[in-house]
Amino acid sequence: MSLEIDYTSEGFPSGSPVTNGDAVLSTTWDELLWAAVTVGRPNRQYVFRYGNASMYEAVFRWSLVRMALEQRTQDYLCRTDAARTLDPSEKGAVNYFLGMTFCKLFCARLLNAPWALHLDVFRPQLNPVLTGRSRPDLVAMTNTNDWIALESKGRISLPSAEVKDKAKEQAKRLMRVNGVPPRFHIGCITYFRDDVLQFFWRDPKPAESEPNDPIETKVYDGLWRYYYQPVFELIHSHSHNFTEMLRGKALLPIEELDIAVGIHPLIFEVLSQARWGDAKQICQENATLLHHDGYRPDGIRIAAGKSWSLPFNEFEVTVTQKS
Repeated sequence: MSLEIDYTSEGFPSGSPVTNGDAVLSTTWDELLWAAVTVGRPNRQYVFRYGNASMYEAVFRWSLVRMALEQRTQDYLCRTDAARTLDPSEKGAVNYFLGMTFCKLFCARLLNAPWALHLDVFRPQLNPVLTGRSRPDLVAMTNTNDWIALESKGRISLPSAEVKDKAKEQAKRLMRVNGVPPRFHIGCITYFRDDVLQFFWRDPKPAESEPNDPIETKVYDGLWRYYYQPVFELIHSHSHNFTEMLRGKALLPIEELDIAVGIHPLIFEVLSQARWGDAKQICQENATLLHHDGYRPDGIRIAAGKSWSLPFNEFEVTVTQKS
């Protein structure tokens, strides 16, 4: 079942893949949950103090989406009552995560850029440059190896002109990735209008001069482990499914969330050898095969069960009955 997201695009140059103005993106729970689990960033060690944090990261992200969003008002995504009653700091954390998720989703679909890393993975390179919040959140790469700088914001209401301007200015601070200027510097804002999720993004004109404290970074192969680890470690923790997936015969069911997850055997074997950068390259070289076999461009497949189309409270009842 499809999901509809109203969105607005501004400032994209003529000839870019994005047409300026208002439009509707049709997506699915499968694709949304894929975006949520593949915004590559370091594990939340402050949340998971014991055991392998990566193993729980995927479940944590999906649980947050389930708590915050539900499908109603025809095929639109709406804020749940549970999300509405969070305290201000909790709302801020949830909205920030949703902002990154939908930034990743739109970038993958409309800019052919499925690969996204959070700028925090570069912190060892960039401290003390990454001080404060005046910086972009994500670095994305297209399937043709162009770079995109993305600032993602999450809001509970219509963003002001000041918020939009701040987002684009933060995106422009990233000047070069591996010595190459990003093709786009995009400010993205996910927000709610009457509790219905909306999306706005703007690609500002190139700056006439470099911003103060410009950011330059390098992406090396090992960093892509942050992209794959949440899903890979979740599967790896289930030894039976691990073996079956290497044979191309299984998706791992996450029954408490009504989700099944898998990694294409071609990619799974490479990840099992910790060849994180090679996995990305092999995906690009086998894009047609991955698509034919039902996987996303990164070799990951997420299948959401029917209960995801139910309101949040009904979902809880359904999952409880299954367990």
